[in-house]
Amino acid sequence: MSTISGRLPGPKAKKAEGFLVHVQILYRPADLRWVIALVIMLAGGLSILNLPVNQYPSIAPPAIGIQVNYPGASAQTVQDTVVQVIEQQLNGIDGLRYISSASNSDGSMEITVTFNQGINPDIAQVQVQNKLQLATPLLPQEVQQQGIRVTKSVRNFLMVVGVVSSDGSMTQSDLADYIVSNIQDPLSRTRGVGDFQVFGSQYAMRIWLDPAKLNNFQLTPVDVSNAIREQNVQISSGQFGALPAVPGQQLSATIIGKTRLQTPEQFREILLKVNSDGSQVRLKDVGQVELGAERTAITALYNGKPAAGIGIKLATGANALDTAKAIRQTLAELQPFFPPGVEVVYPYDTSPVVATSINNVVHTLFEAIVLVFLVMYLFLQNFRATLIPTLAVPVVLLGTFGLLAAFGFSINTLTMFAMVLAIGLLVDDAIVVVENVERVMAEEGLSPVEATRKSMGQIQGALVGIGLVLSAVFVPMAFFGGSTGIIYRQFSITIASAMGLSVLVALIFTPALCATMLKASDGEHQQKRGFFGWFNRTFDRGVHRYERGVAGVLKRKLPFLVVYLVIVAAMALLFTRLPSAFLPNEDQGVLFVQVQTPAGSTAERTQKTVDAMREYLLEEEGDVVRSVFTVTGFNFAGRGQNSAIAFVSLKPWGERTAAGSSVFELAQRAQQRFFQFRDAQVFAFAPPAVMELGNATGFNFYLQDQAGLGHDALMQARNQFLQLAAQSPVLQAVRPNG
Repeated sequence: MSTISGRLPGPKAKKAEGFLVHVQILYRPADLRWVIALVIMLAGGLSILNLPVNQYPSIAPPAIGIQVNYPGASAQTVQDTVVQVIEQQLNGIDGLRYISSASNSDGSMEITVTFNQGINPDIAQVQVQNKLQLATPLLPQEVQQQGIRVTKSVRNFLMVVGVVSSDGSMTQSDLADYIVSNIQDPLSRTRGVGDFQVFGSQYAMRIWLDPAKLNNFQLTPVDVSNAIREQNVQISSGQFGALPAVPGQQLSATIIGKTRLQTPEQFREILLKVNSDGSQVRLKDVGQVELGAERTAITALYNGKPAAGIGIKLATGANALDTAKAIRQTLAELQPFFPPGVEVVYPYDTSPVVATSINNVVHTLFEAIVLVFLVMYLFLQNFRATLIPTLAVPVVLLGTFGLLAAFGFSINTLTMFAMVLAIGLLVDDAIVVVENVERVMAEEGLSPVEATRKSMGQIQGALVGIGLVLSAVFVPMAFFGGSTGIIYRQFSITIASAMGLSVLVALIFTPALCATMLKASDGEHQQKRGFFGWFNRTFDRGVHRYERGVAGVLKRKLPFLVVYLVIVAAMALLFTRLPSAFLPNEDQGVLFVQVQTPAGSTAERTQKTVDAMREYLLEEEGDVVRSVFTVTGFNFAGRGQNSAIAFVSLKPWGERTAAGSSVFELAQRAQQRFFQFRDAQVFAFAPPAVMELGNATGFNFYLQDQAGLGHDALMQARNQFLQLAAQSPVLQAVRPNG
């Protein structure tokens, strides 16, 4: 380092020597700086290909879901014999935040184990499975036979895929069985799919027993169940001619013995009892046997036609756009083998919203780059000088994508917005370098190379200071906690990373561009003519008027101080009056309609309300609504014959240009109509901005029976709370959620 010359004169030469030596070392091999810039761009470009793309970052804390089915059991039975047993074993898991569960009247239940932020979901899933091993022997035998399902997918659906018979040749049960048999497994193997839920059931052998005939033959359902279990078996019969074989054995073959029963006729011949007189009692003598849906608790319709569906949830950390694309590609490969008349529909899909949001931000990003270039050219009035800061933009932006991958972030609207905001900041460092190089060339008559060397010795400390000051504004937001901290963390670190890279580029890459692209004539600020001449004269006049205005303000300090205080007070008042929200709600092109009929209602009674709701949406709101996919027996509040939900798909945004066609206005009109339904509670609501945190906007409020008064007392307290909430002026659309 002692061989390098060009120290700054004066008493500060020793202090500046380290900076100057560093700049000159990086300055002399110009090719090295180009290589560094290309490596940064290459790393960022490769990172873009692997970064997950989502609308928002993973805001919700990690959660593990446990699903169990107890056929024929009531919700209370499931709660007492399954849920409590599992929850008792789950206590004590590292990083556990809370446990929530829902027991349904159809015998199903789901436990959600939520962990603190920062817990690895893979480790959390292993811990939950280890605890379940302790609880499994304590569960009813019927539950153990059904199996326990443990998943780590996100909470809500990425999309809902439906199959509908356009010609009516297949029933809802046929379509559901086809999904389970031919579509479910390929979709579950698709990359990015975390979990799924089928709206329907596969085929099974349904046996309807006649109690009177059972009594006549002195039989019980347990006797029938045991007979079926004993005679519907798969027997391993061995092999003919297997080793060790006798001498001279010429053939060997596998012996195929009795297999499982497959047809209703075979099941009808199952022997139940032999009487003392030698007569036989078979299954057909005490009941009916037919092939039908294994469970009929859930039925689906698409625009009133028989349909079946499968809800798909995204895997933790997966790319939403790539997963949706892969699902569509998988279905496209399966579609040639579909039965005639079967079509695939997408009644609910969040990927278009994500793609539109990201595309809009990307367009804004390019527009910002163009605007920054035009503004710089307007003031620098030199194409080469303007091109230098512009070339720094792709280097910094691509490098920022590389840092996003290193931090484990994703491409979302927040990180992209941070990049849009950072464009105006990151070119400042390059502009400072270019302006100072031009100044040195004009004042001292140096060549671009010498002017760059001297200029960097003067401003490199200032460049580092600018980057540190700007980063100090945003970095503290990275230390916020909770879900809010996740939002601000990705935003702040993205801007801070862009600022750090802009300083690095200004110290390494921009000097090389100045030395190679600027000419000696660029330092000569000659009188401009034409448009630039008019702009300079107009700008100078504006500067003079501003100076005179500032001088006038300084002469009247007290009145303007009062005006300033009034403005601050008005700002504080408006700040308190502005409505607040976690994230802004957007028209995602989807509307949810949840139906809840009184407890004990049959599926037929619930279906009548669903039909009336669907008829209103398709006929009276046909200009806005494209399709309605209804599911009876399931909604976000639970399962049962008195539950239903509709996934309402709206027409594309470009076709909804008339007034009142947004999803929020549709929800208001629909809710006013649904208030007229006397036999059910029907609520229309738009999806929230972040689906991971819930199914609707607002918040969930839980009532807990800490005194152990029982379910009836808890329901009375809930109803009382709902009555009081309906009278509150600050709450609206308060509804029971279970």
